[in-house]
Amino acid sequence: MIYKIRIILDAKEDIFRDIEIEAECTMEDFHNAITQAFGFMGDEMASFYTCDENWNQLEEIALFDMGEGDESVPLMNETFLEDVLTREFPKMIYIYDFLSMWTFFVELADIVEETEGHQYPNVLFSFGELPDTPPEKTFEADPNFDFDETFDRYDDLDFEENWN
Repeated sequence: MIYKIRIILDAKEDIFRDIEIEAECTMEDFHNAITQAFGFMGDEMASFYTCDENWNQLEEIALFDMGEGDESVPLMNETFLEDVLTREFPKMIYIYDFLSMWTFFVELADIVEETEGHQYPNVLFSFGELPDTPPEKTFEADPNFDFDETFDRYDDLDFEENWN
């Protein structure tokens, strides 16, 4: 099966790519298709995040295992696209380059039969030019967060006394 997927840059202006890719490819293959479609070098860290219908992040699928201890994160090269992106769960978030935070909304548009003789992945449609720098993110603080209370709970933060 072939997935037709739209990848939209989180920006004010419309910038997106429509890609068709084999459903049984790995998430790493999909990551490579996205970086090529948008003109990235592909040499930065990246992660996919499953999400709900309101784009709230759920589970991370990482390019490399950066976890500490027993915490295990699914890896792109071990996870298949068809196991993550489905008609029931058609949305994901993709973040490329954690220092710059290029953020993309990924949505499954259609699932079709493979066309014999076609090469996959394939960019079906490209709209808009990627800016030189990532769009600025506006992070709003939680108005109910009490910074003074955080310092009162300093002893609960589990720091070792001589941590350095």
